[in-house]
Amino acid sequence: MARINHKVSPWLAFWDTSNSIFVNARHKEVHYRQMAQEILRYLPSRAARVLDYGSGEALCANLVAAAAGQVLLCEAAPRIRARVASRFADTPKIRVVAPEEVERLPAHSLDLIVLHSVVQYLTPDEAQALFALFHRLLERNGMLIVSDVIPPSVPAIIDALALLRFSAANGFLIAAFGALVRTRFSGYWRLRKRIGSTRYAEVTMIDKLAGAGFSARRASKNFGHNRARMAFLARPR
Repeated sequence: MARINHKVSPWLAFWDTSNSIFVNARHKEVHYRQMAQEILRYLPSRAARVLDYGSGEALCANLVAAAAGQVLLCEAAPRIRARVASRFADTPKIRVVAPEEVERLPAHSLDLIVLHSVVQYLTPDEAQALFALFHRLLERNGMLIVSDVIPPSVPAIIDALALLRFSAANGFLIAAFGALVRTRFSGYWRLRKRIGSTRYAEVTMIDKLAGAGFSARRASKNFGHNRARMAFLARPR
């Protein structure tokens, strides 16, 4: 299996600093609650062992843990990982791990793996190595969910409109308008313009998962609020 590159990428360095990706505390809480609810939809049993890879702050991981056997939260950004570990230090069913620790997990030790809003920040080779690792870690009947995948033809304005719809539905529309203006002049926008994000057509992502030993299909809708993006459900062959 190809080795996964753990060097600090520009994107990882960005995520590990203070940034304005979340409009406010309300936005962050609603986002993570929605993510927990999405994961719960695919939880196979109350004994399930779940890995949320690239978990971010994972504010509502306790909701998943209450319905599962164990939840592993993998976050590559050291400062975020330390905050999450402190937050859930007294929750026995939640374990916070670094990417290197995931590589050392026993084969077939997980029932569900969620990779949300991560592949756009990886090179195709890095994504392929990660998929191969997940194939080794999943039970024979386990599932990998790869979500928030950006299609090639989706412009940035679609992301902005999706955020505005989400904020209007959840009570932070005015704050979202201000945040969009700030983002246009932020480090995020400069980084996105400089190095871009990795995008996949539906057939390309299915083929990439197949190359790692999965049988995959596109889900009926994406995880999260951005319906222009894609989610994929994959099972080991």
